[in-house]
Amino acid sequence: MSVRITLATAGRILRQLRHDRRTVALLLVVPAALLSLLYFMYDNAGPTFDRIALIMLGVFPFVIMFLVTSIAMLRERTTGTLERLLTTPLAKLDLLFGYGLAFSLAAAVQASVAVGAAYWLLGLSTNGGAGIVVVIAVVNAVLGVALGLFCSAFAHTEFQAVQFLPVVVVPQLLLCGLFVPRGQMSGWLQGVSDALPLSYAVEALMQVGAHPNPTMTMWRDLLVVAGAAVLALVMAAATLRRRTG
Repeated sequence: MSVRITLATAGRILRQLRHDRRTVALLLVVPAALLSLLYFMYDNAGPTFDRIALIMLGVFPFVIMFLVTSIAMLRERTTGTLERLLTTPLAKLDLLFGYGLAFSLAAAVQASVAVGAAYWLLGLSTNGGAGIVVVIAVVNAVLGVALGLFCSAFAHTEFQAVQFLPVVVVPQLLLCGLFVPRGQMSGWLQGVSDALPLSYAVEALMQVGAHPNPTMTMWRDLLVVAGAAVLALVMAAATLRRRTG
């Protein structure tokens, strides 16, 4: 890897992203709009809204970044851009970590907007501070980026890239503890849940909701999510192909 090339790659992706108004709207407007919908769904149900909205602040960046990144990388391949880039000194890890860095910065803006809307417009209340929620949301978004990059290697069309959503994302949503506490699941489901990184992101957010200061459990969970993101990026580099088809 080259730091200079990685930074140049991240800059290129950010410039492309800036000119894509629909994607910018998806990143910045949709999470806040969905949180607002949750607010009106759970009107006058403060604790319930606080619990669900806090978890959604980590889930929304994960899902959105997975979709955006998998489609963006697929376009790089189908248009021939990836093949041209890989004839230059650009290494696969330069490209993938450049993507990770660019979308991490985008995720930081996304998380800041969504957390700001949740706390100051919708009245979200947690024992922990909003700043650590932003950090967890960004790490979760990077996980979505990494998994999106990895899954894009197995898709031939944008439709196929979207089809990975129910395979990769939905099971994690169902088993992360959002709908049923993980401790109440049957033994084998708990084992599957323990192997899924989103479970640790949700647990970290619950720690923020329950404790005024960061806990060791929260830091452990955050490290697990970050480690899963790095592993997914390395796996994406190993499976990255120049062409689709």
